[in-house]
Amino acid sequence: MKRVVVDHFGGPEVLRIVEDDDPRPGPGEVCVRVLAAGVSFTDAQLRAGTYLGVPKPPFTPGYELVGVVEELGPGCTRLRVGDRVGALTVWGADAERVCVPEAEAVEVPADIDPAQALNLAFTYMTAYQLLHRVAKVKRGEALLVHGAAGRVGTAVLELGAQAGLDLYGTASARDRAAVERLGAVAIDYRTEDFLARVRQLPGMGVDVVLDGLGGAVSLRSFRALRPGGRLVVYGHYATLEHGHKNWRAWAEWYGATGAVGLWSLLSPRRKTLAYRIQKLRDHHHQVLPVAGGHPALSVGGGPRDPEGFREDFGALLDLLREDKIHPVVAERLPLSDARRAHEMLERSASKGKLVLVP
Repeated sequence: MKRVVVDHFGGPEVLRIVEDDDPRPGPGEVCVRVLAAGVSFTDAQLRAGTYLGVPKPPFTPGYELVGVVEELGPGCTRLRVGDRVGALTVWGADAERVCVPEAEAVEVPADIDPAQALNLAFTYMTAYQLLHRVAKVKRGEALLVHGAAGRVGTAVLELGAQAGLDLYGTASARDRAAVERLGAVAIDYRTEDFLARVRQLPGMGVDVVLDGLGGAVSLRSFRALRPGGRLVVYGHYATLEHGHKNWRAWAEWYGATGAVGLWSLLSPRRKTLAYRIQKLRDHHHQVLPVAGGHPALSVGGGPRDPEGFREDFGALLDLLREDKIHPVVAERLPLSDARRAHEMLERSASKGKLVLVP
């Protein structure tokens, strides 16, 4: 089979395609023939070495996949050969075949486009769990999301509208119309001060801020909270610059994270929460090796709460079938174009999901 490999941390140029033996499932695992694998900013962070818990090279990137079960490992009882499933691998998905724990695979209906299902399993799942499992939003609350025109930001706005929230989002001037079409108040992060804007609201702030940037933005986001407000930090995209690790931004991110944590202790009426989709607020990383222990074929730990993941995936499927959410696929590329997909990431952020099709 073919798979993508990161030999050393760096920009898109470090990605290469290799031929390898097909993996065999170990106890409790299923072997999946991949139909679609997503490409996200998290993949870029893994490639650049800025993602928390990133494996040492060489490894295969790829955070999520949708595919067909081809072989069952010992002890598998829930799935059958031929079932279509989705899984969060964290890394390892960019391959023609991947072994994943049966417990962490979610059934995907055959009539759902695999690329759309990828959107639900990662992008929309992130947004849904940020809103409902971490921030625990209530109808009528005010929410600010940074990067509102991006993939997760767009999902937050769609799901936030369904939850009856008052929505605000930072974005560039060129994306203002797209954010406003989703029912949010757009704040131009280049020319407007989001903190000053939201402090003009009743209560002098918002109830929830979702921050995927980190660093200095988190400090100002905490100050944008009303009493009882929640800041949820779910990423550190500010540490990536032109596809490479930004060491200065890393130092700022760690300093800002410590400061926000201290402010939370000193201001108990406002909370700071952290979220990582594969652990649902559990920061311990786990490696689940494929049978044989081949390190380059290992995949990252999946959801800490697989039952909750399946429940939320079902809720998202219902919203999709009811035409209440609209996942967008920007482009489908062959696995051999993994480097080009990574090069396209920044300029396609507001255009939907990039998908590799083995």
